[in-house]
Amino acid sequence: MRASEVWICEPGQVAVRPGESRTPASGEVGVRTRVCGISPGTELLAFRGALPESGEDAEIDPHAGHNQYPMRTGYCLVGKVDAVGEDVDRSWIGQRVFAFHPHASRATVPADSIIPLPDSVSDERATFIPNLETAIGLVHDARPMLGERVVVLGQGIVGLLVTRLLSRYPLELLAVADPVPERRERGLTMGADVAVDPAARRDMSKLEDRLRLEDRPGADLVLELSGNPAGLNDAIALAGFGGRIVAGSWYGNKPAGIDLGGRFHRNRISLISSQVSTISPDLTGRWTKQRRMGRVLRLLPELQLEELITHRVPLEQAGRAFELVDKNPAESLQVVLAANEDDTDGSS
Repeated sequence: MRASEVWICEPGQVAVRPGESRTPASGEVGVRTRVCGISPGTELLAFRGALPESGEDAEIDPHAGHNQYPMRTGYCLVGKVDAVGEDVDRSWIGQRVFAFHPHASRATVPADSIIPLPDSVSDERATFIPNLETAIGLVHDARPMLGERVVVLGQGIVGLLVTRLLSRYPLELLAVADPVPERRERGLTMGADVAVDPAARRDMSKLEDRLRLEDRPGADLVLELSGNPAGLNDAIALAGFGGRIVAGSWYGNKPAGIDLGGRFHRNRISLISSQVSTISPDLTGRWTKQRRMGRVLRLLPELQLEELITHRVPLEQAGRAFELVDKNPAESLQVVLAANEDDTDGSS
């Protein structure tokens, strides 16, 4: 069977190539793709030629481990099982599933790696699974407390999901910062109390005033999710004495010049690394991968995330989709590739 696959041929150039979708072997299933979701973080780094050499995340991310082009891209595929290999229960056939697999019109994957989707989670909503899992991990590492003053730097997809999750907590203040006006507005709709432009001194001064209401000025918690290494210094400037900074951005090969001088040192600020392929060691005993994914699937129907899908592009026009993500951050948030344009609503 023939399949179409999305490749980044070289930085700035995407092509849809013919590929071969093989018959499932023992323990495998064949999936006919319905939609894929583009990651505006990892995939944008790959598109821009900004991936690091390190390969620690190669098990979950096809971009990791090399920065050699051409490379396949993507790790968010939603479709229906239409074939099973030996030793795989035939009841899988016809089920809608999610797979961490590169963008393609068909996929052959291990049966134990796919995630069955409940009827309450549409195909398009399922494209948020990887980023919502990331957002949950960030909030777990942040450990917000009742009455805290919290700032989220960056209102891309992950930043917006974190904002939505934090809005459920009884915080004293939830502020967001992003240079794109449309994303600041999105942050407010996600539950933020205030949204500021981090590049505008007047905006940042107003935010600092909001954080200076008591004898302990500054934020209790800052999450740096902007993807911009300069955001770490913004986070240090906003954090108060004993404050916590969760560094959730992946900067790729961009160096981060962090000012660990006076303010960071004197204020005893904690800098916490957070990312999705592992979780904090003190949580591993309770928060298994299965439990985390179960929480993702239960949250998805509640969060009404389709409003964050800004573009739906045929998979065969993937190059246009990457141009949107790269060149139009004000317009593009979640960009979905539709392998079957006439059947993407998730109905069974």
